[in-house]
Amino acid sequence: MNNDYEVQAMLEVLTVSIFNGVRKVRIYLPEGYGTSNKRYPVLYMHDGQNVFGAEEAIGGVSLELHKYLDQTNSELIVAAIDQNTQGEERLNEYCPWKNGDFSEQVLGYKSSLGGKGREYADFIVNELKPLIDDKYRTMAAKNYMAGISLGGLNSVYAGCQYPDTFRKIAGVSSAFYPNQEEIEKLAAITPPSGKIYLDCGTAEAGENRKMSELFLASNNAVYERLKSSGCEVEFRIIEGAGHNYTGFKDRIGAVMEFFWGKG
Repeated sequence: MNNDYEVQAMLEVLTVSIFNGVRKVRIYLPEGYGTSNKRYPVLYMHDGQNVFGAEEAIGGVSLELHKYLDQTNSELIVAAIDQNTQGEERLNEYCPWKNGDFSEQVLGYKSSLGGKGREYADFIVNELKPLIDDKYRTMAAKNYMAGISLGGLNSVYAGCQYPDTFRKIAGVSSAFYPNQEEIEKLAAITPPSGKIYLDCGTAEAGENRKMSELFLASNNAVYERLKSSGCEVEFRIIEGAGHNYTGFKDRIGAVMEFFWGKG
């Protein structure tokens, strides 16, 4: 965290076991947590290194989410799970299925990555959530999930797979395309029961116009599937927005308003 910023709330770090290794889970506790008996909703997030301070952020830019939450007095616990930085493991762990045919259209080559995302989501629901509920004063039935890029894919998957667990789901610039066919099918058959927020930029792939158009089309297709299945879903198209943490940081306030609006 920046030296000129005084954290009003608390940040703690848990160490958990997953996929035969250990991983950090960064916990944000709201201001007043230590001096009250209140219980709080929990927001589960992916790519934990990039959620709070920038010291360990992949690429050097983080969301600095603690600043927004402190400044708005948001009464929310956040559990941010670190990504696996080894090789292609982030893609493997966040994709519930192996990469499909649409992925080849977007990337221009065939990939057989992915497939661990189901186990990862199961870990959050069946292992991490009970740990968080036991250790902290949570509203055990009031859980949210948010993710960026492939984290958005896994968040929507978790919302579909565990409709009774997550009341709200957010996907920021969601990279649905590796599992496009399967996530559309799942959204149509077993949609989330809570509210959903999605956004996507018109320049996700920068100067690669064709890839940006396919990325946006992939998000729109998932949105249409969710909407047609009866979900309460909001989809924002952000003109000119690319796929980078500078842009994600600018939009995180709107995402948090979705979870815990203050006006």
